[in-house]
Amino acid sequence: MDETTEDLLLDRRVRLRQSAHGYRAGMDAALLAAACDARAGERVIEAGCGPGAVLLQAAARRPHTRFVGVERDPAALALARENIALNGLEDRAEAVGGDVAERFPRLGLAPFDAALANPPFFDDERRLRAPSPPRRAAWIADDGLGAWIGFLLKAVRERGTITLIHRADRLDDILALLAGKAGSVQVLPVHPFADAPAKRVLVRAVKTGRAPLRLLPPLILHAPGGEHSPQSQAILRGKAALNWS
Repeated sequence: MDETTEDLLLDRRVRLRQSAHGYRAGMDAALLAAACDARAGERVIEAGCGPGAVLLQAAARRPHTRFVGVERDPAALALARENIALNGLEDRAEAVGGDVAERFPRLGLAPFDAALANPPFFDDERRLRAPSPPRRAAWIADDGLGAWIGFLLKAVRERGTITLIHRADRLDDILALLAGKAGSVQVLPVHPFADAPAKRVLVRAVKTGRAPLRLLPPLILHAPGGEHSPQSQAILRGKAALNWS
């Protein structure tokens, strides 16, 4: 297995072993975990869970909810399983092998109450300088964003929720892919600074939901001096969650 590091998340509540040279979990994972609003007793699936950064943080935040991560890379899957055990979450979290390019029923799992994903940000390697091989899977969506959203929609029951984080400039594509299949869409823009354009969006939708789209007040990650804003600090420490109500 590649060299790994062990990092502490959520104010030291979560231990995460991850690749030292591949994709490293950061703010996007923290935001997606904070956006999970599943209730006690519900089941949540994460597509492309990697070593478990989102899965573990969401499970720590929601101690009475069950989680399943799906990962196609054998090394990342092994790390996810190791991290689940490391954090003592075997009773309500698991990681299974699977690929979003395949149909959800092939996993043999019942539909979930909620689904999470941080899909790779690019569909075409020609649009960016090629990432290093250990980071390629985290950056390049071989089957496109449509495969990811299609998987999430199949993975949840009627009125189940899907929540994802992605590049802000893909919001129009995300909304088009959800159209006619999910509604009650809420969009949370994420800005690096108050005077800078949004770089990320968090999108939450309800399968077969009918409420109109809601654009929420933005989340500002950094103060003018560059340090994390009070809200983003609280999210990173697990002291605050993102509110969809």
